[in-house]
Amino acid sequence: MIKNNEKINRSVRRTQRDLRNSLIELMKKKSILRITAKEIYEAADIGRTTFYAHYKDQYDLLEKIETETIKQLEGFLHKNATAILNNKDIIENTIVSLNYIADNCGLFQVLLGENGNIIFQKNFFIHLIERSQKVLHNKSENPEELYINEGYSVYIVNGTIGLIQYWLKNNMHIPIPTLAKMIVKIIEKIRS
Repeated sequence: MIKNNEKINRSVRRTQRDLRNSLIELMKKKSILRITAKEIYEAADIGRTTFYAHYKDQYDLLEKIETETIKQLEGFLHKNATAILNNKDIIENTIVSLNYIADNCGLFQVLLGENGNIIFQKNFFIHLIERSQKVLHNKSENPEELYINEGYSVYIVNGTIGLIQYWLKNNMHIPIPTLAKMIVKIIEKIRS
């Protein structure tokens, strides 16, 4: 027998999922700046009161989606960074990350696309650059070497995200294992 709390929690999760999916679908067509809360809750077939019980406005909803996405990616990024540092399972960990992106391709097409929030994209890039600098940083005190490592990080992150954006725009036409190998080879060439 299902308890009332379980029913409520499932109902809340379903409502939040429907609102998030509605926003993502709307953002495939236009910027968050041109989307109203009313459009979101009507597309989700949810009432105004219910929408505002969960979110302040459309920007709050988008921010929660972005925060959740970063948290989920953080686990993959940590595993990949650890794998790169230990030279183990790098391709396998990259495949897991790419599978997550593929499973959520609509979300990533929006968040990393032209209608995505530029502040999220900037923070996402900075986050990835900081993470890759930890991987590439070799404890050097030499300022020139630190700048070189910083440049490598920026280059790797921009190149990898650009490749993923290209892959998403082209309906993920490159098989995930092939894309993972490409990304790892690029990183290895830059690091060597």
